[in-house]
Amino acid sequence: MAFEHYIQSGGKRLRCGYTTGTCAALAASAAVRFLLSGETPHEVSLTTPKGWSVTVPVCRAKMRGGTAVCAVQKDGGDDIDATNGLWIEAHVSKTKEPEISVDGGAGVGRVTKPGLDQPVGAAAINRVPRRMIEEEILGVCRELGYEGGIRAVICVPGGEQIAAKTFNPQLGIEGGISILGTSGIVEPMSVQALIDTVTLSLRQAKAQGARRVVLTPGNYGEDFLRQFAPASGVPVAKCSNFIGEALDEAAALEFEDVLLVGHAGKLVKLAGGIMNTHSRWADCRTELFCAHAAVCGAPREVCKELMHAATSDACLTILQQTGLREPVMKSLLDAIEVHLVRRAAGAYRVGAVLFTNEFGFLGQTESAARILADWRGQTT
Repeated sequence: MAFEHYIQSGGKRLRCGYTTGTCAALAASAAVRFLLSGETPHEVSLTTPKGWSVTVPVCRAKMRGGTAVCAVQKDGGDDIDATNGLWIEAHVSKTKEPEISVDGGAGVGRVTKPGLDQPVGAAAINRVPRRMIEEEILGVCRELGYEGGIRAVICVPGGEQIAAKTFNPQLGIEGGISILGTSGIVEPMSVQALIDTVTLSLRQAKAQGARRVVLTPGNYGEDFLRQFAPASGVPVAKCSNFIGEALDEAAALEFEDVLLVGHAGKLVKLAGGIMNTHSRWADCRTELFCAHAAVCGAPREVCKELMHAATSDACLTILQQTGLREPVMKSLLDAIEVHLVRRAAGAYRVGAVLFTNEFGFLGQTESAARILADWRGQTT
């Protein structure tokens, strides 16, 4: 049965789907019900963190000794990716310990590098999907009066082969795909629709008389801005990964000042002149950290560590441990400023502020410091 939720995007009606995390939670719910009741489930439902209900057929239900196995098929809607159509299985069994444990089996990757959502050695099942799986299992156990322990192992047949088409190998996730999803829902959007949304938010800010604007890629930037507070009254516009398009639109709308505030995992790419920060287009974070560390005198072994780091936070940890964080960030920020100023082409002042969730504020370009000093000394 199709998941009948739609959004309008770029003048098109696009069907939403559900994440691998939702599939894993659904499969776990079906499997534990099969295990405890002995009745073969034909469909299963849950409410996602977004608040939308998902009901799907249960496939491949079977009992292997004391383990119940159920599978749910991933449906990405009109936002089809490499995982679309995969079977997400839950292998569920009773345990002596009165607790619920969740692990990954065949086709689910293992974390081999620090800095990701899960620790090294853990299955690549992120926090929200883990919580969803645990909550669904617990709900069925309570309903059926079972007070013992449950072990759930999530497997994805063919996951190891599919993972080769994703960024998991570069992130240090080996052996399969990741079980992901924060809302539980996949909402498809075309590239043009996203750019149109960015443009609209900037035009709205300009229509309200704003001469200055803060650009941020997304939710992380918005969260940081609540603490950072560049200046009261300056509008904030989300630009997603489309930094270049947002900067061009800001010029067309004749803004006077543009401040870009974002997570280093995205904005560090600007140091290489990359103005679309989506990983599909480019992912040279570790290379940029490595190159600028080398310029700042990092030894060969440190450069090797940086090249093999999984995330920007992991790179920053290495630089912190070697006393190179501040000079490398200064070098990166200088390069970011060069590329931003070149893109703005004199139409407005532009600067950037970088942070990460782990390290907080990392630094700002020299132009950002001047812009902020002016903003904080004047009314908007």
